[in-house]
Amino acid sequence: MLGTPEVSVVIPTFSRADLVTRAVRGALAQSVRDIEVIVVIDGPDQATRSALDAIGDPRLRVVGLPEQGGAPNARNIGVRQARARWTALLDDDDEWLPDKLAVQLELAAGSRAPLPVVASRLISRTPRAEFVIPRRLPDPGEPLCEYLTVRRGLFHGDGFIQTSTILAPTDLLRQVPFTVGLPRLQELDWTFRAVSRDGVDLIYSPEPLVIWHQDEDRPRISADMPWQEQLQWLRQTRPLLTRRAYAALAMSVISSMAAPTRSMRVCRAVLRDARRHGEPAAIDYLTFLQIWLLPPEVRRRVRDMVLGSRRIAGSARRGRDDPRGGDDPRFGDDPRFGAGHRDGEPGGGTEPAGGTAPAGGTDRRAGTGADRRAGTVALSAPAGAPRPQALTKTDVRR
Repeated sequence: MLGTPEVSVVIPTFSRADLVTRAVRGALAQSVRDIEVIVVIDGPDQATRSALDAIGDPRLRVVGLPEQGGAPNARNIGVRQARARWTALLDDDDEWLPDKLAVQLELAAGSRAPLPVVASRLISRTPRAEFVIPRRLPDPGEPLCEYLTVRRGLFHGDGFIQTSTILAPTDLLRQVPFTVGLPRLQELDWTFRAVSRDGVDLIYSPEPLVIWHQDEDRPRISADMPWQEQLQWLRQTRPLLTRRAYAALAMSVISSMAAPTRSMRVCRAVLRDARRHGEPAAIDYLTFLQIWLLPPEVRRRVRDMVLGSRRIAGSARRGRDDPRGGDDPRFGDDPRFGAGHRDGEPGGGTEPAGGTAPAGGTDRRAGTGADRRAGTVALSAPAGAPRPQALTKTDVRR
């Protein structure tokens, strides 16, 4: 048996041997060498097991499940198998940049929080365009749930968190497992619940560390659109949301799932729910209308055309082709950062923070009891960069 690794990497997969082997090779190529990679095959799949066996790296472990239970269940099983203090999550169709774990471990080491969670920006790659998301970092005092969900324009991507960006304490992932049976919004659900615990902070690396492949025609483990189930999840999550965030989720995310029904009865039901439990703003009504009036493929093409042209223009002004969008990605308030979300996913990502320490730790000197119960988030810049303004996360469980 090898010694205890520094990081355990958990990858759920099923029937996508070519994709998961790409993800595994990227994980094994990290500059942090002392890792283990745990691939959980979600059901009988000899082709995938054979492809993984051919990699021949002792740091790779394969766990085969007798039947399919979904990506959240596979992740939870992988976390229970993890031997490291830290666990990094990776979807089988995504890739990590080589220093992803090194950057995140450095940020975690500098945190004053007992249970830091480290996320990052990512490069969103579609068949038509490439963007860096999230486009901005949280504003001072902005509630977590609103940063994750509320749009400032018609396109997703202002704030965001995605599974493959997350590095978290293994104990926290065991205490707060992914919700089995939840088909969509899994990382959003986990983030809301995890940061509500004492001692949990989210530290956000401003540089993109992940490539998020969005081949929109490719089947995904969690790609169906069960709008009724997700509306029920939204109602159950109300204690963790402001009314503003509730309305934004209902009128964008839930609407994107429900719109393919083309049912006016369903349309009215979603709108009625958003107004009953939330406080919609003008941008929510505009988002709602474009979702229900325009087919998804038209919305995606317009999004990629508009935001892709902004990225190209920004790169040209700097004199080089840079997928980050034209400005320094460390301080992402520039609207040239494009949105790469699949339709039906929130605009959100990281969380409002409670003061930054050197290397990204959270400064709790001004923290209140409510701040500690809700957790705080530190946004961390690379060494030598100006420190971002400290942000305080609001406890919205009221």
